[in-house]
Order: sequence, then structure tokens, then C-alpha cells
Amino acid sequence: MSRTLHLNAFLMSTGHHEASWRLPESDPLAHMDVEHYIRLAQIAERGLFDSIFFADSPVLEAEPGQRPTGKLEPTILLTAAALRTSRIGLIATASTSYNDPYNLARRFASVDWVSGGRVGWNIVTTAGADAARNFGLDDVPDHRLRYEKAAEFVDVSTKLWDSWDDDAYVGDKQIGIHSDPDKVHQFDHAGEFFRVAGPLNVPRSPQAYPVLVQAGSSEDGKGFAARYAEAVFTAQQTLDDGKAFYTDLKDRARRLGRDPEAVKILPGIVPVIGDTEAHARELDEELANLILPDYQRRNLAERFNLPVEALDLDGQLPEDLPLEDDIQDAKSRFTLIVNLARRERLTVRELIARLGGGRGHRTFAGTAEQVADTIQEWFVSGAADGFNIMPAVLPSGLETFVDQVVPILQQRGLFRTEYESTTLRGHYGLARPENQFTVAESAIAR
Repeated sequence: MSRTLHLNAFLMSTGHHEASWRLPESDPLAHMDVEHYIRLAQIAERGLFDSIFFADSPVLEAEPGQRPTGKLEPTILLTAAALRTSRIGLIATASTSYNDPYNLARRFASVDWVSGGRVGWNIVTTAGADAARNFGLDDVPDHRLRYEKAAEFVDVSTKLWDSWDDDAYVGDKQIGIHSDPDKVHQFDHAGEFFRVAGPLNVPRSPQAYPVLVQAGSSEDGKGFAARYAEAVFTAQQTLDDGKAFYTDLKDRARRLGRDPEAVKILPGIVPVIGDTEAHARELDEELANLILPDYQRRNLAERFNLPVEALDLDGQLPEDLPLEDDIQDAKSRFTLIVNLARRERLTVRELIARLGGGRGHRTFAGTAEQVADTIQEWFVSGAADGFNIMPAVLPSGLETFVDQVVPILQQRGLFRTEYESTTLRGHYGLARPENQFTVAESAIAR
């Protein structure tokens, strides 16, 4: 096949399943161990993955008594992984609501230099009043306003990354010129949310920009992705939903004058892999039995803006749930969870078990062959350009995927057998961005 899969490994502490830390094999302190994450990056690189990904949030996301909480700052993890790997891409989340464009652009440009051009930025706007209160705000800003701020944030960041021409460095010891000052640009941005003079204090990095990744699937999120994203992490439960999202987002990008092939769509999948289908289901059931349902019921109630007592563990979701328009936090995930529960007529207890593996991403228990089959079906049906692989248990789930599923995908001609590029942009088949200041100067000269 001329078109091949893109695979990203989404790495989270002991695994994506809520109860993975309770397994005998798991280290409950793995989430604070940099060597744990480096080993995972090396396993993914052995499997020729395009990239690894660390999510992040400026808030404690779970009750400390229930599961491993707290996270090391992800660009620090990327830097550590960069020094112990050579090819795999390195993606981290950073919020446009609670960062400054200058500092964030500098951090990502620095890691791109350290890694030789392997960095990506997952752009999030950050929902949740708890995060807002950590930054002196009483509540989370309006959903649409967050995306407007994010758009300006990205525009400012690209100006900063472009503030050095590629050939600004001279390094002429004889005449004493290190860099050409005419090729370093102050741009004096003054917008609704930010005022930034520039230039950045880091020269243009090997990729020019980090690969821009986005994960929101609301209407605002899809509009933002169509304008900016080069890779999209999404959560879709059914093949039809996946095809509809894929077609919609590619069409939006096309209407904005972008090449739809330059927007890679990677749905999340949580594979639980066994020697037989029955064995895989046993592993999945073992994890489900370790979930603490009362804790997850509180989480669901908070997501739905309901009192806990409104959710009966052995009953279905109430009929009078809020509408998506009434939700400020993670609108698309709210709708996905409600649709899943309604479509399959799940009790709250059953819904909690389904969400325990991937918080709304598609879970799949089966053999390596069956996992490869479902990946291939989505890929050839126009529902995905690749997948965000979210192992239920780490490191064993990633090792099993690399050792058992990747060879099947390679045998079918669906996945690379060696790296052909040294940069993340190269892995994803993305062009290196032109420098907007150089382009503008060329246009004036003509």
C-alpha cells in the first residue's frame, strides 16, 4: 500500500486502565519514575512508532486516595526521552489557557533542538474550574473564548518560531559576525489576549515548528483543528462515528485551503491483548473487577453536573441530563459518553467499567490478530490515518502490541519496517513550514 499507518503511543503511568496500578505486576510509583517513561519510549521506538505522547493538566486530576496522581512536567520527560532515543517523535500537552506564548514557544523550540527535530505540541484549552482556581480565576473561561485565545496563542507562537530566518546564523570568526541581525525579526504583536514583541531567544529549530496536535472534538475544537492541527487525537466509539468525524474534519481543512492529507487523524484505542479471545476477555474482566465504582460514580456525577445520588449504580443514566451546550468542560467527551450509555443501554456500573479503560476512547479485548483487524478496518474504511495506542497496562501492554500486533501490520503492508526520517514531521509525512517573515519579504521584493 502507498498509504501506511501512523502510530502514536499515549503513555500514562501504569497504563490507561483506571485500576492498572492495582495489578501485582505494576509499580504504584511508576508515574514519578523518569526511567519508567524512558523505557516506554524505547519500547515504542523498537516498534517503529511515529511518536509517544504525554498528556498534562495544571491540576490534580484524580483523588489521591484512589489512583496514582500527580505528573512530572512533560517537556522535562520529553527531554529525558530525547537523550535516550534517536528516532521516535516526542509529543506533550501544554495549555493555552495557563501558559505564556513566549515561554512555551521557547520550551518547545529548545526540546526540538535537543531531540534533533522530533517534538510535537498537543494544544489544549483546559476545561475545569479546579485548574482556573490554581491561576487566580474563580471559574473556567467560556468554551468559545478559550478557543479564541488558543488561536491567538498559536499565531503568536508561530511568529516566535519564525522570528529567526533559517540562514540567520553566520558564524564568521574572521569578520566577527555570529548572526545576521537583519534576519532576526521583532514583530510587535498586539492582540486581544497577548502583547509580544519578539524575537524568540532560540533560533529556528530543526523542524521550524513542533508538529501541532489537537484533541478537541466539539464544534469549536473541530474548527480549531481544521485551521491549525497537523495531527488530531480523537475518541470515537463506532466505525460510522469515526468515518463521519474523519470526513467532516478533512472537509473543514479543505475549505480553509489546507491539504486534507496534511491533517492526520488518530482515534484512540485501548487494546487488551490475549493469546485467545477468551484470555483477552479474562484480562479485561480482571481489570474491571478492580475498579472502585463509588469513586467513578462521583466523577460521572461531576461530569454530568448532577448530585451523586442521582446516579444509581444498577440503573441507567437519568433521562434529564444536561445538553452539550450547557456543558463548559470537555463538551465532545460528554456527548460521547452519553451516546455510548444510551446506545448500549448500559447501567451506570457497566458504563463505569467501559470508561475505566480509556475514559471514553474505544476499548478492544481480543487477540493480536483481532486488534490488527480492527485497526485495518478503520484505516481502509476512511475512519483513521492511524491510531493513538493507549495500553491498558504499562509496560506489558505496549510490549505485547509491539511484539505481536506490529509484525502483523507490517506483514500486511500497513506499517513501516524501518524509520525513513529523523524528524517527527518526516514520520507523519508533513512539510517543514516556510518562514512567514521570509515569505512576506520575498512577496514585497517581487
